[in-house]
Amino acid sequence: MRPSGRQLNEMRPVSIETGVTMHAEGSCMIKCGNTHVLCTATIDERVPPFMRNSGQGWVTAEYGMLPRSTSSRMRREASQGKQGGRTIEIQRLIGRALRAGVDRQALGERQITIDCDVIQADGGTRCASITGGWVALRLAVNKLLKSGALVSDPLISNVAAVSCGLYAGQPVLDLDYPEDSEAGVDGNFIMLANGQLVETQMSAEGATYSRAQMDDLLDLAQKGIAELVAAQNAAVA
Repeated sequence: MRPSGRQLNEMRPVSIETGVTMHAEGSCMIKCGNTHVLCTATIDERVPPFMRNSGQGWVTAEYGMLPRSTSSRMRREASQGKQGGRTIEIQRLIGRALRAGVDRQALGERQITIDCDVIQADGGTRCASITGGWVALRLAVNKLLKSGALVSDPLISNVAAVSCGLYAGQPVLDLDYPEDSEAGVDGNFIMLANGQLVETQMSAEGATYSRAQMDDLLDLAQKGIAELVAAQNAAVA
């Protein structure tokens, strides 16, 4: 039995509210159970120096957790003068994941920055950030298309992410914190809408796992991604 009472293949309730900030070109609040992430997209008509004169655009991301997004207060990274390794790893992951769904030639020489701010954390913050980040990106691109700044849609696919793992020896979908903290195996799966894999992160936290178990987790992930893509499409319809 899962701590939440969910079935092994059951996602947490997912909601995506768009247009939650007045200034960003695209924004949403994604809620995956008790994990809540604010995602905003900012368009810059310039690209980083390494992309200049390439004819291609760039999508990047920044990620952060508010001090009381967890059970005890954490110090703001700004007060420490630098970002932690976990933060840097996650925001690079978000950027890589979202770029997989973008035709950067069609985007043109402009940059879109996705900011993901964790308001409340209960496991799966990086996955929620990627899933919500795509919604913010979609809304920003829609504005470029509507204004005529883009002549063709550079987004070639939805991108979404979900966690799966072995909890109490059972493969489970969409781990919350009580499961994540005790999982024998923990994995994050990032996919396009057609099920093509963008990135997979899996690690044995307390026990090794077999090829058959990995396949079970991948099957669960595909189910979860399909549900998340449906939620994304409903949010931007």
